[in-house]
This record gives sequence, structure tokens and C-alpha cells, in this order.
Amino acid sequence: MRQHSLKIAIFSLLSATACGTIQAGQAWSLDSCVNYAITHNIDVRRQGLQTLSGELDVTSAKDAFLPTAEASASESFNFGRGLTTDNTYVDRNTSNFQWGISVNVPLFQGLENVRRLKYAKSAMARTLLEYEAAKDNVTLNVISQYLQVLYSREVEQAAKAQLAYSEYEVERQRNLVEAGKVAEADLLDAEAQMAQDRLQAVSAADDTRIQLITLANLLQLPSAEGFDIEGIAEDSPLLPAAETVWEDAMRKDNSLLAARQGIKAADDNITLAKSGWLPRLSFSASTGSSYYTVSGVPNEPFGQQMRHNYSTYLGFRLSIPIFDGFSTRNNVRRARLQRLEAELEAERRESELYKTIRLAHTQARGAMEKYLASDETLVKTRLSFEATREKYSLGRATPYEFEQAKTNLFRTEINRIQALYEYILRCRILRFYQHEPLL
Repeated sequence: MRQHSLKIAIFSLLSATACGTIQAGQAWSLDSCVNYAITHNIDVRRQGLQTLSGELDVTSAKDAFLPTAEASASESFNFGRGLTTDNTYVDRNTSNFQWGISVNVPLFQGLENVRRLKYAKSAMARTLLEYEAAKDNVTLNVISQYLQVLYSREVEQAAKAQLAYSEYEVERQRNLVEAGKVAEADLLDAEAQMAQDRLQAVSAADDTRIQLITLANLLQLPSAEGFDIEGIAEDSPLLPAAETVWEDAMRKDNSLLAARQGIKAADDNITLAKSGWLPRLSFSASTGSSYYTVSGVPNEPFGQQMRHNYSTYLGFRLSIPIFDGFSTRNNVRRARLQRLEAELEAERRESELYKTIRLAHTQARGAMEKYLASDETLVKTRLSFEATREKYSLGRATPYEFEQAKTNLFRTEINRIQALYEYILRCRILRFYQHEPLL
């Protein structure tokens, strides 16, 4: 356990150093973002503290097997009248000094120490799995936001392409107006459309910046200034079968494994609670001496009294529980209720995981079908736009028809981009549940 904590500390230090170097570069990869987020995310760090607390519980359970030793010393004074050996009261001052050393050795504690250690280890195993589950949750959030940034960037590029078409058209109309071939109203219409397209491009660029800031905040970066990410390969990843992902997730998902470990820890807690019904045996030993003085009476010197009053004690203590006010019974019942809660939690997580995998697979299939349809539609829409653009330049198409063709092209491009990144995201999620590489 202590080695694990050391590994966590070393990993955090190395990751923070590496990510600090990456931050000074131009762009972050998906792996870099995930590693940085895992190292700096507050929820993950808080869960890391829980693992340290669990290790302390294990250490405390082990230390309970050790004997206890205590040294003590006391000094007391008494002033005033006191009873003498003659059965009379006289004014006398007395002082008393005592010292001692005692040792207590637990021989049999109703198996409580053994069972407490077993429970502490089970709880520690669950905490470690929860720690990994917290990192998994952060990883999924980073993947989703990373792809959201790339999607917004693609939309921004499409909006800029639309603006480029409008700028070209404004320039062409201006030349035609100067040549006296078209009315000035056509130029004004083209400029109005260019203004709308510029607003659309500005909004898309602003959305990209917002998504980058959101990702930087998710990574716990101190500032999003200069922060940028790398692109990913646009080739469509293979979609794994839903049943295959489910089978892998049942064996590998840390959140589900943590819930199952919680049931095991609850079983160990029930066993621990039952220890209250068993007897306990302990051994104790002590040694010490005292020094006593009475005013007006000859007293032995300190050294002689210490030798004469020296004593040693050895003893065994057996405690057999007969009736503890139903305390043990209530503790066992409470532990059994906790086990039922652990079972329900495991059932809930399994149900949510199944729903997430099925939904991601269905969404991925739908996105792929939409992408294929949009890709084919984009080819035809682009040809239609080029034809309308040519007709418009020859005066055979109206400005409305040209703008309609341009708008259709933009919408088709957006639908294609959206379907592509939706498919990539769902595939990444499914592959993540299989514990495969991100890219």
C-alpha cells in the first residue's frame, strides 16, 4: 500500500513536470490533455487523499496487534489533620511520590483485530478502484470536450469558407457596378449577405474560443491564453460490437469493480461486527515503587523506600460478553443494511453502464449512417452550388438562388461534420470501456 502511494506521488510529479513542458509548446495532444487533467483535477486529487486515508486505516489495523506500554509518575501532598495509628487526630503534612511502568498485551480480542485488518484491506481495495474510476470519469470528460473543440473548429472553417464566397461575390458585383452592367442594389444585397456571413464566422470563432476555455478549465489550467490542441485523424474508427464492449466492461470497468468490491467490504464489516459476541483475553504486567513522608515522624530515605516499596504485578484478564444492551446485535444489523446498500449500488452502476454502452453504440451507428448520407449529399450539393454559381455569374440565376445554394452547402457541411465527430466520440467512448488506447 505504501509503495502504491509512492507511485501516485511520483506519477503526479512526473506528469506535472511533463505537462508544464507541453503547456509551453504550441498544441496539446489528446493524451497530453488526459494526463494533465488526471494529475490536476480536484476530484481525482481528493480521491487520491482517500486512498492515503485508507492506507492509514490498514496501518492502524495492523498496529492494533502490538502491545501497549505506559510509564507514569505522580506526586501528591496532604496538609491538615489526619488519623494516626493511635486513633487520634493530629496536624501532620504528608507527601507521596509514585512511579510505575505497565504493559498490556492483547492475546485474543474476539478476532476483532484480525477481522478489522481484513475489512481495512477490503475497503482500501475499493478506494483504489474508486480512485481509478475518478480518473476514468475525467478522461471521458476530456475526450468529449476535446472533440467538441475540434468540431467547433471545423464549423468555424466552414463559416470562413462561406464568408470567402461572399467576399468574392461582393468584389465581383462591385466590378460589375463600376462597369455599369448591374444595378447598385445587387451590390448592396451582396454586401448585406457578406455581413451576415461575417457575423456567422465571428460567432463560430467565438464558440471555438469558448470550447477551448472550457477544455482548459477542465484541465485546471491557470489560464487559457495560448492554449491550443492538435487535430486527430479523420479516418472513421471501427465500431466495436456492443456485446463485446459490454463483456469487456464487466471485467474491466473500475466503477463497476469498485461497487463489487464494496459488497465484499460490506461482508467483511458484518464479520467484524459479529466479533462483539466473542470473549477477550489480555495479559498485563506492571512494576513500580513509591516514596512516602510524614511530618514529625522519622522517614526512611528516598533510596531505601524505593527499594523497599518496589513491586511487580502480572495478570490475565478474561472478558466474556453476556449482555451488552443489544449493541453487537444492532451493529450486525446495521452492517447487513450497508451490504444491501452496496448491492443496490453495484446493481445501479451495472445498469447505468449497460445503458451508456448501448446508447453510445446506437448513437454511433446512427451517426455513421448520417455521415455517409451527408458525405454523399455534400458531393452533390457542392456540384449543385458550383453549377448555380456559374449560372449566377452568367446572369442566368437570381441572387436568391445563389444564396440558397450556398446556404444548402453550408448546412450539408455542418451536418457532415456533426455526424463525423458524433461517431468518433461514441467510438472513443466504447473503446475506452474496453480499456483500449484513446487514438
